[in-house]
Amino acid sequence: MSADRLTIRPVTGADHGAIWDILKPVYRAGETYCIPRDITREDAIADWLAPPFSAFVAEAEGEILGLSHIGANRPGGGDHVANAGFATSPAARGRGVARALCRHAKDWAAAQGFRAMQFNFVVSTNADAVHLWQSEGFEIVGRLPGAFAHPAHGYVDALVMFSPLLLRKNTQ
Repeated sequence: MSADRLTIRPVTGADHGAIWDILKPVYRAGETYCIPRDITREDAIADWLAPPFSAFVAEAEGEILGLSHIGANRPGGGDHVANAGFATSPAARGRGVARALCRHAKDWAAAQGFRAMQFNFVVSTNADAVHLWQSEGFEIVGRLPGAFAHPAHGYVDALVMFSPLLLRKNTQ
């Protein structure tokens, strides 16, 4: 699979099984998200799809390989800054899925009128994600010492990452 064969589209009800198949190993590992490791399928899907986020899947040849959700970071005075979350199928890692989802998220957010995107809590030991987000224009603007209880490394830092967005006219 190459990134040019990847289709990113809104989530439908038929995608819930694939969403859980991707989220379950990520959440059970407990290394990257502040989600209870024993979260149920129903609660995980409800959380991923909860407003104010819009959820998307990345698929190739009918197989869902990754997920994203994008929405306002905070309401009111912070609603011009987007936030996003991503997850990739273990079998699809290293194939450009997360990069394609990040680019889509930034383009989608800019088209909705968001002025910037912020990741509030990137676990510092998630080196692949930190490197990817930096290569996509995100800067580390804050460090939260010992803010994440990592199951293997103990208390590790969480990073706040930020990227301005090029404003585009809302086409939807």
